[in-house]
Amino acid sequence: MKKEKIAIIDANAIVHRAFHALPPLMTKDGVLVNAVYGFANILLKVLKDIKPEYVAVCFDVSKETFRLEMYKEYKAQREKQPDELYSQIDLVKEMIGAFNMSIFAVKGFEADDLIGTIVKKIQNFNVKQNPKSKIQKGNEIESVVVTGDMDTLQLIGDNTKVYTLKKGIADTIIYDETAVRARYGFGPEAMVDYKALRGDPSDNIPGVKGIGEKTATELIKEFGTLEKVYEYVEQTQNPKSKFLIKSKIQNQKDLKIKGAVLEKLMEHKKEAFLSKELATIKTDVPMKFDLEGCRVRPFDAPKIVELFQAWNFKSLIARIPAAEKELTRGQGSLFAKREETREERKVDFEIGKGYILVDSQEKVERFLVELGKQKIFAIDTETNGLDPFQADLIGISFSFEEGKGYYLPVGRNFQFSIFNFQLLLNKLKQILADGGIKKVGHNIKFDMETLAGAGLELKGVEFDTMVASYLLNPGTRQHNLDAVVFTEFGYEMTPIESLIGKGKDQITMDKVELNRVADYAIEDADYTWRLYKRLDKQLIKNKLRELMDKIETPLISVLAEIEKNGVLVDVKFLGKMSREAGERIKELEKKIYKMAGREFNVRSPIQLKEVLFDEMGISRLGLAKTKTGTSTAAAELDKLQGVHPIIDLILEHRELSKLKSTYTDALPELINPKTGRIHASFNQTVTATGRLSSSEPNLQNIPIRTELGKKIRQAFVAPKGFKIVTIDYSQIELRIAASMSGDKKMLQAFKNSEDIHRRTAAEVFGVKPEAVTPEMRRKAKEVNFGVLYGLGARGLAQRTGTSYEEAMLFIEKYFEIFGDLKNYLEETIEQAHENEYVETLFGRKRYLPEINAEHQQLRAAAERMAVNQPIQGTAADLMKLAMIKIDEMLKKDKLGEIKMVLQVHDELVFEAPDNMAEVIGKKMKETMESVYKFKCPIVAEMSIGNNWGECK
Repeated sequence: MKKEKIAIIDANAIVHRAFHALPPLMTKDGVLVNAVYGFANILLKVLKDIKPEYVAVCFDVSKETFRLEMYKEYKAQREKQPDELYSQIDLVKEMIGAFNMSIFAVKGFEADDLIGTIVKKIQNFNVKQNPKSKIQKGNEIESVVVTGDMDTLQLIGDNTKVYTLKKGIADTIIYDETAVRARYGFGPEAMVDYKALRGDPSDNIPGVKGIGEKTATELIKEFGTLEKVYEYVEQTQNPKSKFLIKSKIQNQKDLKIKGAVLEKLMEHKKEAFLSKELATIKTDVPMKFDLEGCRVRPFDAPKIVELFQAWNFKSLIARIPAAEKELTRGQGSLFAKREETREERKVDFEIGKGYILVDSQEKVERFLVELGKQKIFAIDTETNGLDPFQADLIGISFSFEEGKGYYLPVGRNFQFSIFNFQLLLNKLKQILADGGIKKVGHNIKFDMETLAGAGLELKGVEFDTMVASYLLNPGTRQHNLDAVVFTEFGYEMTPIESLIGKGKDQITMDKVELNRVADYAIEDADYTWRLYKRLDKQLIKNKLRELMDKIETPLISVLAEIEKNGVLVDVKFLGKMSREAGERIKELEKKIYKMAGREFNVRSPIQLKEVLFDEMGISRLGLAKTKTGTSTAAAELDKLQGVHPIIDLILEHRELSKLKSTYTDALPELINPKTGRIHASFNQTVTATGRLSSSEPNLQNIPIRTELGKKIRQAFVAPKGFKIVTIDYSQIELRIAASMSGDKKMLQAFKNSEDIHRRTAAEVFGVKPEAVTPEMRRKAKEVNFGVLYGLGARGLAQRTGTSYEEAMLFIEKYFEIFGDLKNYLEETIEQAHENEYVETLFGRKRYLPEINAEHQQLRAAAERMAVNQPIQGTAADLMKLAMIKIDEMLKKDKLGEIKMVLQVHDELVFEAPDNMAEVIGKKMKETMESVYKFKCPIVAEMSIGNNWGECK
C-alpha cells in the first residue's frame, strides 16, 4: 500500500524568496503581486510533484518570538521589508483559503517551529498505527517540508523530507538523509550543532566567532555534536589530562583541535550553546492540529478564478483543474462545472441558434443575408499553420452578437458540392472588401494576410482587440486572445492543444473533426466581439480611442503590406560570412585557451567565472552579482576591458557566436520558398514604449555601429533593376526632448544645424566648438542620450570610464546649461507621481502605479521610465505616422513599384526602381520631416545603395 503524504509549507520563507527573485508584477490597479505569483507557482508545482493527500501551510505571526526574549540581537540585522511585501502575505492567505487548505500560525513562534511540531505529531501518528509500536508500513504518512531556506534540514528522518528552492523559484531539490550527507558530510541530526559552531548571519545567530563553514564541518565530522566538541575542549584544560601544559598541547601531533580554534571555542562557549538553542526548531508548540482537517479537498473554483483574474495569473489557471483532479481522487471538482458548460455547448445546426456551422445551401443563403445586414462584425480565420504566407486558409468565423456566431469552412477538404460555393465566394469577397462595413479582429493583421493569400481582400478594419488590450495595458506582454478574455471575463478559452495535440503527435487544424473546429473558431469570433464591446468603452474612458483610430488601426494595413512585400537576402553572401565567422571563432578559442591555460566552454557562464576569477585571479570588484556568483554578462565584461587581453577575445567570441547563430546561419532558413523572400513579422503589442518590434528575424538586434552589424546588413539586397533606399530620422529623441522641454539652448543648436554633441561638449567644458576633442564629444554624447533614459552619475562613470565624482560634476554642469530640460524632466517625474502615468505628445499612456511604491528599486525604475517614455514614445508615434503618410502617398500616386520592406529603430527601408530611387527618396524624406510640426526642426537622412549595408 502506498504511503500518504503531507506537504507542510513554510509560507513566509517562500513569499520572501519570491518577492526578491521575481521582477515586479503589477495588477491593472497597481497592486504588486510578484510574491503571490511565486507562491502560487510553487504551490502548484508541489501539488504536481509531491501529490500530497494533506497540506498544512504555516505562517509567522510577528518578529516577537521566544527567541527574541532569549537573544535580543536575533534577526536584528534584518531590514524592515517594503510594505509591498507584507501586503502580499494577506493576498497569499486569501488564495490559500480558495484552495481550501489549512493555515497555521501561533503567536510567539516562527513557522519553522510549527512545521517541526507538525512533523513530530506525524511521527507520533505513525508510531500509534500499531499498538505494539511496530509500524505497519502501509499506514505510514510521509512529511514533506516545503521551504525556501535550509533551517528545516534538521527535521529530516525516515518519514520526513525537505523540498526546497535551489535557485530562484523554479529550481527545486528534495533532501533526504542521503542528500544531506552528500552535501554536508554529516547527517540531519548534526545540522543544529553545525549551525551552533559556524553561526547563521541571515538570522544573526552568533556561533563561534572566527569559525566558518570549513572548520565547523571538520569539527562535526570528528566529534558529531557540540557537546562532544566541548568535552574534548574541557579535556585539554584539565590539569589531570595528558594535555598538561600549553607547550605540550601545541606540540602534540595527534591533537584534534589546534591552538587558534581551541582558543576561539573556549572564548565563545556561551555563544555556541546559545546559538544551538536558537537554531533548534521546537517540536512541542501548543497548537491544535487535526490531520484529517488538512486533507486536500476540492478547490473553490469560482474564487480562484476571481482572484487569478484580478491578479492576471492567466499562465497558472490551466494547471489548477488537473492538479485538483489528481489530488481529490473522485471527491468531485468544482472546476468540473466549468468544463461541463463547454461540453454542453454543441455547435447548433439550426440557423439563429448559438454557434452555427455553415454546411448547407440553406445555411449559406441565410448566413449571407444576416452578414449583409451588419454594419460591423468580428472575424477570425483558421489555418493549417502559423505562417500566413505559407499556411492554407481552412475556415472563417464571424460574430456580431454575444453568444452567437458562424463558421464557414473553405478548406480544400470540405465538400462544397452540396451548394454553389462560387456564389458564396463572390458575395463574401464583396462584403470583406467593402470598406464601409467595419471589421473587428484579434490580431487582425494575421487574418488580413491569410485572407489575401486566398484571394480575399479585407478592408474596413475598425478595431483590433489585441492592440486595444496593449494600449490599455502596455506594461504586460500577455495580449493573446486567451489571456485577454481570461483577464476581462474570467473565462477559459478552449486551448488549441485540445484539438491538435502537442509535440510529435501534433496535427494540423484541417485534420480535426469539423464540428470541433467550428466550435473552437466561433468561440474565438464570439469572444473577440465581446472584447470589442468592452475594450472600446475602456479606450474612450482612458482617452485612448483617438490614438487607436489615428495611429494604431491605420498602421495595421501598412504593416500587413510590409510583411507581404518581404525582403530579399543574398544567401551566398551569408554562407561565406558564416564560414568566415566559424573560422574566426575557432581562432579566438585557441587564443582564449592559451591565455587561460586550459580548454573550457567559453559559452558557459559558470566555467567562464571559474577561469576568469578563480583561476586567473581577475578582480571581481565593481561587477554585478547573480544567484550563482559574479555576473559574466556582456555589460559586466565591458567593465573589464583593458584589465586583461582575454576579455576582448571573449567579447568578440560572444558577439560572433551570437551573430552567426541568429543571422548568418538562421536567415537562409527563414526564406519563404513560394516568394524567395524573408517575411519578418512586425509587432505592435510588444514594447511598452510604443516602438515596433520584429521577429523571425529580430531586426532590432542587429548591431548598429559595429562592422559585423554593417556586414550583416549587406545581406539584405535589392532585386535586379532596383535600389535599396533608407530614410533615417536624425537624433530624433533629442530633437523631441528639445521640443517638449522648450530648452532654448538645445533648440538654438538644432535650428543652427550644429552638431549637438559638439555644442554640448563646448558648453560643459567651457571651450570653443572647434577646440572640442573626440573624447569630449563622446562624453557629451553619452550624457545627451543618457539623461533621456534617467542615466545617473554612476552609469555615466561606467560608460565613459571617468570617476563617479567627475561624472557627477559633468551632469551638474550639464543641467546648469540646459536648465529648461532639467525643469521639464523634474516636472515629468512630479506629474508621474501625481497621476501614476505619463503620456506621449499623441496621448499614448504608460501606467506607472509602482512609482509611489515604498520599494526603492521599484520606485527608481518607474521614475526612469517616466523620464524616457514621453520622449521615446513620441518618437515611436511619429515613425508610425510617417509610415501611414508614406503609404497613403504611394497609393495616391499609384507608385506600386515602390515597396516599404523594413522598419528598424528610427529607419525605414524601401525598394525602388533604379530610375526612381533618387526622386522618390527625396519625396519620402520630405514626408517624414513634415508629418508633424515640432518646435525643433525634424531632419531625416536619405541613403541609396544596392544593399542595406551600403546605405549606412
